[in-house]
Amino acid sequence: MNPIFMSLLLLQATPEAEGETVELSEQIEIIEEKPDPVTGEFAVDPYPQTNDNAGAKPFSDNNMPTQFGGQDGIRKITNRLVDLSIDDPRISEIFKGQDMVRLRRTLFEQFCYILAAGCDYTGRDMRSAHADMGLERSDLNALVENLQKAMAEQKIPFAAQNRLLAKLAPMERAVLQK
Repeated sequence: MNPIFMSLLLLQATPEAEGETVELSEQIEIIEEKPDPVTGEFAVDPYPQTNDNAGAKPFSDNNMPTQFGGQDGIRKITNRLVDLSIDDPRISEIFKGQDMVRLRRTLFEQFCYILAAGCDYTGRDMRSAHADMGLERSDLNALVENLQKAMAEQKIPFAAQNRLLAKLAPMERAVLQK
């Protein structure tokens, strides 16, 4: 059958030809982004993976991982930090629509790497990871308060908390937008 004739027949058979409105989403297949079935993370564009992206050099002191409870303790702190931040009305909007599985993993890797607890950091550099988020100093202040609370809950010695915060503080220049 002639392809033009076939197209005309199909056009006549559509509800639009009868005066009905058809939603575009009904006419085309909408592809919904789905997380990886193994990791639970959404795909991201490729980027160079290097420990330099962590934003700070690791401690040379092998006492820091112990003070933070090793990798298990670091994971508890980073998970609690994310939970506190999601529930914090001052900054909760920042986390909406974000890949929380990836955030938890890369935040754990970053802290684990910086604390010299035997991890590599596979996330983006700080500037790229926070680009277009519009972060302000007040957002970072709230995040730091949540981190302090998470560390206090895990009974991390105050001096060790301050040492980690001192390593993280220079990253402010890379993540602040305003």
